[in-house]
Amino acid sequence: MKILRMVCGIICCCLFMVIVFQSCAVGIGNALEDSGEASGAAGFFTAILMLVAGIISIAGRKSKGATITAMCFYIVAGLVASAMYGSFSDLKIYGTLNFIFAGLFLLSLFIGKKKESSKIEEDKAK
Repeated sequence: MKILRMVCGIICCCLFMVIVFQSCAVGIGNALEDSGEASGAAGFFTAILMLVAGIISIAGRKSKGATITAMCFYIVAGLVASAMYGSFSDLKIYGTLNFIFAGLFLLSLFIGKKKESSKIEEDKAK
């Protein structure tokens, strides 16, 4: 599961530039239209949260605390993206992706817990 966390982190770090570029374009479009939407700013905030979660998941792929922290960042990024997508419809996709990553990190916590408990039982049996 360490590889899964590292791959998710790399994907998020790569998506950071794409989301920032798109959110800047949407923000300029919203300003020119004078629509009053904040989907460009929400996209930028989502990108920052994804970058932080990606860096944490890469750097702390062996740590349980880092996994929980990255999962929390993914959940917050997913909530921001899902709540404020407006005219930036790709933000729904990025929000869903963040929730998927958070679910994978939660799953990796449970699988890691099972592996630890089975390892302890094997050590007791010896």
